[in-house]
Amino acid sequence: MKLGFTPQAISDLIAIAEYIRARNPAAALAVRDAILESLQTLTLFPEIGRQQTVEGVRKLITRKYRYLVYYSVDRANDEIAVLTVQHPARRREYRDA
Repeated sequence: MKLGFTPQAISDLIAIAEYIRARNPAAALAVRDAILESLQTLTLFPEIGRQQTVEGVRKLITRKYRYLVYYSVDRANDEIAVLTVQHPARRREYRDA
């Protein structure tokens, strides 16, 4: 499956990287790698995430750093759309079903 990102998800990833890089550049790379590794797993197993109350939205928790990746699967186009990436301490738009 192809992986696509909404503008919000891209903005989220940039904000996460900038926040961590300002405090610890090495940690920023480690967090980035953990998120990317989880996204690779998602392309292999798109249904792995937990269904949310909003129809068609799923949540994947990244390994090690526990960021929340909200996404939807479009089987017809063989694509996963990453909607947002959030730290678990932030207020969330989506909820577990």
